[in-house]
Amino acid sequence: MTGPAVEAERVSRTYRLEGFSVTALHEVSLTVARGEYTAVVGPSGSGKSTLMHLLGGLDRPTGGRLRLDGRDVAGLSAAELARLRNEVIGFVFQAFHLLPRTSAVENVALPLVYRGLGTRKRRAAAAEMLHRVGLGHRLDHRPNQMSGGEQQRVAIARALVTGPSLLLADEPTGNLDTATGAAVLHLLEELNAESGVAVVLVTHDREVAARARRRIAMRDGRVESDSAA
Repeated sequence: MTGPAVEAERVSRTYRLEGFSVTALHEVSLTVARGEYTAVVGPSGSGKSTLMHLLGGLDRPTGGRLRLDGRDVAGLSAAELARLRNEVIGFVFQAFHLLPRTSAVENVALPLVYRGLGTRKRRAAAAEMLHRVGLGHRLDHRPNQMSGGEQQRVAIARALVTGPSLLLADEPTGNLDTATGAAVLHLLEELNAESGVAVVLVTHDREVAARARRRIAMRDGRVESDSAA
């Protein structure tokens, strides 16, 4: 594919709670190009996490049109959407979400199970990605044997092992100290430049957002501003 990594056209998301309707996102339009590095910034309740879930195919809009890797999510079954997520999107979260009793290389290899790759090929691909993020010496270590920064690097390796066109990072430095967080951001910037994966980083921290080439500010479920550095 040569088109955008993701396109949202007047996308809205309304939740129905105990007879009431709450609109978390109001007709948001944006396009993220391949290779772009974008930060979505805003306070709690601004709609940025709802937007990330939609861009990642974890939820569907209740209004507007959303295309992932050129495919309209409205026309996809749940199984097709899950397959598309595995093929084109990588996720990094604040809480790492690593399997605690599983080694780093096995954690990274997990998304490749759904690709039907054999054990040897999965391990080789995972080991290569761990080397790429500077953890070649930690292949067989479990999460509780690693620092927070190392665990986040494992999570980044897991997100990228499938070769996605879009990486979504939700508060990736939220559980890290300032120096470790800066190192993780530097790693994301390096991988973005080297591999061409589009990065959308969701954060409430404007200093973190300032490192991105493009910044989208959210407030009250709407895009308040969209500017390139």
